[in-house]
Amino acid sequence: MNERNILVVAHAGRDTTVAAARRVVDALRGAGARPVLAQVDRAELSAVDASFADVDVLGDTVDPATLELAIVLGGDGTILRAAELVRDTGAPVLGINMGHVGFLAEIDPDDMDDAVRRVIERDYDVEERLALSVRVKDAQGVVVYETWALNEATVEKASRERMIEVVIEIDGRPLSSFGCDGMVISTPTGSTAYNFSAGGPVIWPSVEAIAVVPLSAHALFAKPLVVSPDAAVAIEMLERTDGSGILWCDGRRSHDLPPGARVVIRRSSRPVRLARLHPTAFTDRLVRKFQLPVAGWRGQEPGGVA
Repeated sequence: MNERNILVVAHAGRDTTVAAARRVVDALRGAGARPVLAQVDRAELSAVDASFADVDVLGDTVDPATLELAIVLGGDGTILRAAELVRDTGAPVLGINMGHVGFLAEIDPDDMDDAVRRVIERDYDVEERLALSVRVKDAQGVVVYETWALNEATVEKASRERMIEVVIEIDGRPLSSFGCDGMVISTPTGSTAYNFSAGGPVIWPSVEAIAVVPLSAHALFAKPLVVSPDAAVAIEMLERTDGSGILWCDGRRSHDLPPGARVVIRRSSRPVRLARLHPTAFTDRLVRKFQLPVAGWRGQEPGGVA
């Protein structure tokens, strides 16, 4: 039987995370699985705990295509990094929340040992989340950059003192042009991230849609939009704009946007796969993460009839 390769993603910035990573690595080995670390993680973890020095390295001693799953110790930022590491493998990502408001990580640290046990037993479901395909074209229409995003793609001004002039296009038709600080193009998964801070709508993960949200736009018609998940959204940097822009995807990958650049965003053919242990209503997650007041509610318990 082939050895089971399970990626462990963690950083060495917190003692509690280092200790948790040690427990996960030991538990995987004790169950006969092979823990794997990204090269940068092994270097950082080994610097504070020498016992990580003999853990196999992704892409070095372990082929990424053989990964079964990734266990992530951290907040949403760490999960986004893990999704990037396994993007080409199809391996699902299981998040153990060592951060604060994480929406992607469903497991609390107190339940970590049970979560690892269930991973070993393959006792989990896999949920697919809509991701974005992002292309940048130059003024001549040549594709100069391609990437993807799980949360959002943003077109932002590169200089604080200058806004950018953009025109929005939906499915090949122009919608509006205006000066702004930028645009946020979000998935349902990212609707509680930058999109939420920018005043965009919260979209339930079960709803397939793309949100288009202007940032500080100088226009009367500059409200958040929700479009079909199969729509093609394009943001063009108008030639008359005074400043250049920058594309950010999930806050991790960037590309400069000179005047005349065109960013085309659509659904990716490859979703992001999340491992789930507990079916939790998204409404309950919102209430818990944002500490929303629900005192006085007299409705039915989950599973009841309204």
